[in-house]
Amino acid sequence: MGFFSKKEIEKLYNFRRELHKYPELSGEEKDTAERLESFITKYNPDKIIKSLGGHGLAFIFGKDNKGPRVMIRADMDALPIEEANTFDHRSLNPGVGHKCGHDGHMAILCGIAMHLHKNPPSNGKVILLFQPAEETGQGAKNVIEDPGFLDLNPDYIYALHNLPGFEKNSIILSNKHFASASIGTIISLEGESSHAAHPEQGNSPAKLTAELILELENLPKLKNIFIDFILVTIIHTTIGEVAFGTNPGKATLMATFRSYRNDDMLKLKEIAEKIVEDKSKQYNIISSIEYTEEFPATINNAEANEFLHNAAKKVNKPITWIDNPFRWSEDFGNFTEKYKCALWGLGSGSKHPSLHNYDYDFPDDIIETGAEVFIRTIDMIFNNE
Repeated sequence: MGFFSKKEIEKLYNFRRELHKYPELSGEEKDTAERLESFITKYNPDKIIKSLGGHGLAFIFGKDNKGPRVMIRADMDALPIEEANTFDHRSLNPGVGHKCGHDGHMAILCGIAMHLHKNPPSNGKVILLFQPAEETGQGAKNVIEDPGFLDLNPDYIYALHNLPGFEKNSIILSNKHFASASIGTIISLEGESSHAAHPEQGNSPAKLTAELILELENLPKLKNIFIDFILVTIIHTTIGEVAFGTNPGKATLMATFRSYRNDDMLKLKEIAEKIVEDKSKQYNIISSIEYTEEFPATINNAEANEFLHNAAKKVNKPITWIDNPFRWSEDFGNFTEKYKCALWGLGSGSKHPSLHNYDYDFPDDIIETGAEVFIRTIDMIFNNE
């Protein structure tokens, strides 16, 4: 017997589609927060905390301060991707779309709220956290640093991500690392411009830029330096201006660094900084490096993961264990650095459009499975199974 009636499932599907129609970018989730508050308030949470780390929300079910505190987190933000689908619930916000499935993640937590209304915790608290700005890597950090979050003091924190490419409703688990660390790297180079007819009178950073691209992309081949997988992806570069009479004096090079391990990421940054410094001196170019969109590796806690695994076994869905972390990043890694956490994957279809694709849409028929895994995990913790 399932946890939800057909009427409740239909309500969750409809609300997910409503969220999909009105997506909001990272840090702009004001209307999304209002929709969530309006929906979940009907299920009588014992407490609501607003404006966590921006537009974040926490709904607390349960009054017992002595029992365990279990937090389930969903991300709220959408992406700057135009909706290509033509169904009735397509995005009405031009250039913005829920192309990562955060609308579905939120709907899953709404299902948990439905269940908790009928089955309130008797010996602890369940906290449903809706987190803003996951896509930029800032949301989790801002929420954790918010004074309102410190008062929540969770014992365990769980989250999921839907995963195209895996069988629909399958459960994907990892014993340790689930998602990779990543960081955006911006290298600024300043030489001296001159007339294009006399390049010798200036100092163009063009050759330096070309050499940096080759050296940075070559770093993953240095197997003896890094413990595990690393990747450097050049994403953008500009040199000078579109002026055929000018020899360029400035350049910008952008890359994304990825690694399975946080310690390898630190090493990767150190080596890259040394390469930029040494090469810049060689060409007498002024250089600087700044970082953005930093995501730590998401590392599952063994104790939290055991509760999750025991719960997953009761759901009667296929379970897949991954050997290596996913290369993409999740800012849930900020939580795993400080709390007992576990992130898991929910299969959204072996042939489903990929995350961040213009034609992606979260499959409604995996919402119930997502909610059930979380509900059973909560019960496992409360019953210490």
